[in-house]
Amino acid sequence: MKKLIIILSVILLIAAAGCNRTKDKHAGHQNQVAHQMYTCPMPQDSVFSDKAGKCPKCGMDLVKIETGGERSSEVDLEALLKPTNEFVVSSIPVTVMYKKEEFIEIESLGKVTYDTRQIGSISSRISGRVEKLYVRYRYQKISKGQKILDIYSPELLTAQQNLLFLLENDSRNTSYIEASKEKLLLLGMSSQQLQQLIQSGSPSLTISVYSNYSGHIHESANGGSMNKEAGTMKDISLITEELSLKEGMYLQKGQSIFTVFDPSQAWAILNIFGENQGLVKAGNEVSIVPETAPDKGFTASVNYLEPFYRRESKTLTARVYFNNSVLKIPIGSQVRATIFGNTKDAFWLPKESVLSLGLDKVVFEKVKGGFRAHKINTGIAHKNHIQVLSGITVKDSVAANAQYLMDSESFIKVKN
Repeated sequence: MKKLIIILSVILLIAAAGCNRTKDKHAGHQNQVAHQMYTCPMPQDSVFSDKAGKCPKCGMDLVKIETGGERSSEVDLEALLKPTNEFVVSSIPVTVMYKKEEFIEIESLGKVTYDTRQIGSISSRISGRVEKLYVRYRYQKISKGQKILDIYSPELLTAQQNLLFLLENDSRNTSYIEASKEKLLLLGMSSQQLQQLIQSGSPSLTISVYSNYSGHIHESANGGSMNKEAGTMKDISLITEELSLKEGMYLQKGQSIFTVFDPSQAWAILNIFGENQGLVKAGNEVSIVPETAPDKGFTASVNYLEPFYRRESKTLTARVYFNNSVLKIPIGSQVRATIFGNTKDAFWLPKESVLSLGLDKVVFEKVKGGFRAHKINTGIAHKNHIQVLSGITVKDSVAANAQYLMDSESFIKVKN
């Protein structure tokens, strides 16, 4: 009886040991499977699989990643002893560089200014005294053909008397008569005024000066232009003060009296920052939304890129010409713009994968036991992507979010 009990005990012990070995083997296999996960390198796809293959969304090869679990306990001592400013022990998700053609949209800010090609100048063709002034304040709106002032000029009066004398005493001398008429026209008399002179037979003591332009009038007799530079206005006290030109004052021949700015033709001056300057070209389509009138957004094209940086600015300036006669956007308004029209076929990484250390750009490259800080050269940044010029290949895995692997920007020591 005792022998039978002993034999049964031995059999039970052997069976229990075999069962434990099977469980340990099965658990080890599960841990191994748990650590063999694959994901799509495109972060927006969020595709995970326990087998290698193609992404069902974009068709790219799935990338092997390491998950957490008991894996962290298997990190060897050599990895833990590496300097923390060169090596980080972690098991966060990784991604890879991918090639894709991106349609570029560039966001920009700017403002509306006068179209300087439409600026007109009203000058005095003769010397004389201002007898009557019809413009009373700065920025007064005038129309083409509107009377600006009446001027008395002894020179003009003498020229009129000479013409009337020839017509009365030497009417056959057509060459002198035509020369006298031409002189009066050059002195600023219009054809209609000349006909009235001939019909009335008496000289006019004053001659009216008319505007050849429509727009907002500004005094320029003091040698000042309305804009110190494109898009900047004078001090408000200079804008609202009375005109310095008064009736009874004298003007010199050729003196600029007024400058006329036409608000119906305007420019949108857009500021392009350094990382996007190589992507903007003349002819690119642009969508502009004025901040003062968001409902008056319009589409135009980039007409001109200024070949210099404006004073105290490190942005490239793009000009967009547009017709403001219907929109009536106030000059000086701020605008938001989106520039379209360029595509970029390049290698990209998610922005979160790249860490900026001033002039250097760093990624955390996946190596045995953890991640190593690695310097790369980048190009443009677009939406959630950043262009990679050099430093890594499509086979290199990098941390999907570099911010998780640092405490401060000062501790990182990169290796090229």
